Amino acid sequence: MKLLLVEDSERLRHTLRHGLQGAGFTVDAAGDGVEACGFLSGYDYDLVVLDLMLPRLDGIGVLRSLPEGGRRPRVLVLSARDQVADRIEALNAGADDYLVKPFAFDELVARLHALARRPQQAQPTVLSHGPLSWDPRSHSVSVDGQPLALTPREFAVLGLLLRHRGRAFSRQEILDRTAGSDSEASDRSVEVLVFGLRRKLDAAGVPGLIETRRGAGYLIP
Repeated sequence: MKLLLVEDSERLRHTLRHGLQGAGFTVDAAGDGVEACGFLSGYDYDLVVLDLMLPRLDGIGVLRSLPEGGRRPRVLVLSARDQVADRIEALNAGADDYLVKPFAFDELVARLHALARRPQQAQPTVLSHGPLSWDPRSHSVSVDGQPLALTPREFAVLGLLLRHRGRAFSRQEILDRTAGSDSEASDRSVEVLVFGLRRKLDAAGVPGLIETRRGAGYLIP
């Protein structure tokens, strides 16, 4: 899942970014509201972790700038403002959840996973395809119950294709969804990434899972 972290404290931003990446998220980070709006206008995100007290444009302004419907991300406000009125204002402005600082990191991750499940209530958390199981909660993949070791980006690509079975993703779309905006990877690197993922799937007993559609991209039918 691709996530935008908006936090003006450089120290906390660095710590949270590192922790969220370790929890399996693809993370971009912004230090103020204007920078956040720039990220949101240029990239698609599944989730946003948003501080309220931001320079240049506060968190409420960021919330009100988000489009309705479409690819609107789920937003968790993470703020030291702990009054009921603050929560009401943020929720009315479009926030989906509100967590007060100080907080437990494990709770933050659990709430993010809960928000990510919300738009797809009919879809199981663990995605399966034949003998293959993909579990975002434990960040694990197994084939016939046997663990399959994948890199974080291989895990993200496999999850993307499983969540949208039947839809082809171009190299650039996969890059946008699975790499941070500061990544130096090119869309050509996606070919190498998918090749390595296919090789691991083939060796694990799931050959031919990812197909290539000429002119369209990669998909799991």
